[in-house]
Amino acid sequence: MERKYSIIVPVFNRPDEVQELLESLTKQTETGFEVIIVEDGSTVPCEEVCKKYRASLNIRYFKKENSGPGESRNYGAERASGEYLIILDSDVILPETYIASVSRELKENPCDAFGGADASHPSFTPVQKAISYSMTSFFTTGGIRGGKKKLDKFYPRSYNMGIRREVYKELGGFSRMRFGEDIDFSYRIVEAGYTTMLFPSAWVWHKRRTDFKKFWRQVYNSGIARINLEKRHPGTMKLVHLLPTVFTIGVGVLFAISFTGRMLMVYGPGPAPIHRWYWLCAAPWLPILLYCLLIFIDSSIQNRSLGIGIRSIAAAFTQLMGYGCGFLYAWWQRCVLRKDEFHAFDKTFYK
Repeated sequence: MERKYSIIVPVFNRPDEVQELLESLTKQTETGFEVIIVEDGSTVPCEEVCKKYRASLNIRYFKKENSGPGESRNYGAERASGEYLIILDSDVILPETYIASVSRELKENPCDAFGGADASHPSFTPVQKAISYSMTSFFTTGGIRGGKKKLDKFYPRSYNMGIRREVYKELGGFSRMRFGEDIDFSYRIVEAGYTTMLFPSAWVWHKRRTDFKKFWRQVYNSGIARINLEKRHPGTMKLVHLLPTVFTIGVGVLFAISFTGRMLMVYGPGPAPIHRWYWLCAAPWLPILLYCLLIFIDSSIQNRSLGIGIRSIAAAFTQLMGYGCGFLYAWWQRCVLRKDEFHAFDKTFYK
């Protein structure tokens, strides 16, 4: 029997997160959907977790060798029966009205593909809330992840994405890209003439990374993906995509100026080098401190926590400079050395 929605979730070593997601699905005010869990070569499987919900959810569990999230979603889509495929990350939690909101939005704004925003749940750790702020704030990403303030057009992202099953099949689903594959798919949807919409009321809670080291790796790979996306879809790179790289270079230049001033304070010519070069050492820190203050105030107000405000400074710099470093590395590999996508990043993308 064909259902209206098939929820597809690729999983890699996240049984606890899957349990939270499935629990939130049992509380939906609108039912009649199926859930497809695709275990992507995990060493810590979630099969036992899925078995617990067979009585309360129409759930199917599949296990396969590791091939990345995109191909795992395709695997699930091949086995789905819903009119619409809803793609979710395994680390999201749904509000009780999520499915009902999707239905209402589709009725009011019929479209071929859609997506919603993400937010921080009260149960998340302070670091997760800080990372969530940095990933959604206008002052770090330009609001391109579904916020109201936007510098760029909205494209559905795979943490919260819906698409007609027929359109999914027509376009062949997600590509082999290990990062940025959801944006690549969104670009192909639009380029093929299909309609996409932002559904503001169909938002999810998104857990994010648990520490800044993992977050750095995530955004570093996103920076790499942006160059690959531009190569695949020329002209899609906008000003907002360049801002983290400009920020990274700018911070590097400011540190270099400050370091030069410090060296001149110690080794510079003249009887009083400290007074002569002090401004060169101190002045570059002013714009950095002003940006930190802006992030601190905005995040503290939004999260009602000074502690999260402080952590958001670290998250913002990780977000921008991690992305910027990945972008610059990919630019060197793809644009200067002219390596192709499938050989420039073997260790990172295609193991």
